[in-house]
Amino acid sequence: MATDNAASALIASDVLAFIDHASGSDDAFNALALKVFAHQFAHNLPFQRFCQGRGKTPRMVKSWRDIPAVPINAFKDLTLSCLPPESCARTFKTSGTTRGDVKGQHHHPDLAVYDASMLRNFGQHVMPSDARLRMGVLFPDEVLMPHSSLAHYLALAITHFGTPDSRHYLDENGLCVDALCQALEAAQASAEPFMLLGASYGFVHLMDALQARGQTFRLPTGSRLLDTGGFKGQSREVPMDLFYEQLSACFGVSRDQCLNMYGMTELSTQFYDVGNLTVPSVKRGPHWIRSRLLDPLTGHEVAAGAQGILAHTDLGNYNSVVTILTEDVGQAMGNGFVLLGRAQGTQAKGCSMAVDEFLQAAKA
Repeated sequence: MATDNAASALIASDVLAFIDHASGSDDAFNALALKVFAHQFAHNLPFQRFCQGRGKTPRMVKSWRDIPAVPINAFKDLTLSCLPPESCARTFKTSGTTRGDVKGQHHHPDLAVYDASMLRNFGQHVMPSDARLRMGVLFPDEVLMPHSSLAHYLALAITHFGTPDSRHYLDENGLCVDALCQALEAAQASAEPFMLLGASYGFVHLMDALQARGQTFRLPTGSRLLDTGGFKGQSREVPMDLFYEQLSACFGVSRDQCLNMYGMTELSTQFYDVGNLTVPSVKRGPHWIRSRLLDPLTGHEVAAGAQGILAHTDLGNYNSVVTILTEDVGQAMGNGFVLLGRAQGTQAKGCSMAVDEFLQAAKA
């Protein structure tokens, strides 16, 4: 166990150093991804079995693109951790929206890498200046949701980028509409920028509540909105173009300051766009995560310009699996990608088959 802890600490130190670099070359990313892969092959038994079944061992794999991608649903059925879960400082759990109460679990030995990834990335893509903004969060705090990666992410945003009067406006009693309206009115009157952050469905509930009151705002220049996570059956579904049009009209914030964060519990790193003047917007990640578009039936990369299932290689996932296969359809665009929705039809079948293949191999 002491040896496992030491190996984990060394890998984490390497990842932290890589995150701290101003940028990462392709060669440097590849070298560290292969090092993380070798660590996980040695210490994550279900993953090792899966890789062996595919003939993908550290000796054979020479590129991060060849590291086997683990389907995200595997996090719901197996323990994918290099260290025993009980020794990990924090376990984040998925929302359980796709399979009822069955939640995927992502174990973190400590939060140093996760926090460094979030803070560096958020600072680059959302808060590029040193100025802090008053923040209102449309999501429960970590006390109410201790296993939510989004709750922790938003807590980091408030602590490191918010002013002292930043706070959550969603508690055990629901949305605190009166208090939030007072804060928005104060921001409007003071001309001090304000930032609203939260789950996409939280914004829908807030806009519905404001519409019932006949109330809109015109927040000061420099204000911005950040949503994430989609609607997940928690609110009415809103087409993306209409969603950002309504956000802009309701809060008086231009659509280029309506940002979306794309992330998931099974990752340690997030993707951002530069606003939503047009949708779908292009998502980009930092230098410690790379993405591919795969055909889930073959596991091969799709042709240039074709749609495929997104697979992400995230160095922040040093304790679990470095490459995951999502169920999100995407298309490459410039130095990023656009999201085109969840897998349907043949692609969904391919994702399901990939899960079955992984589970059969990992349990063998």
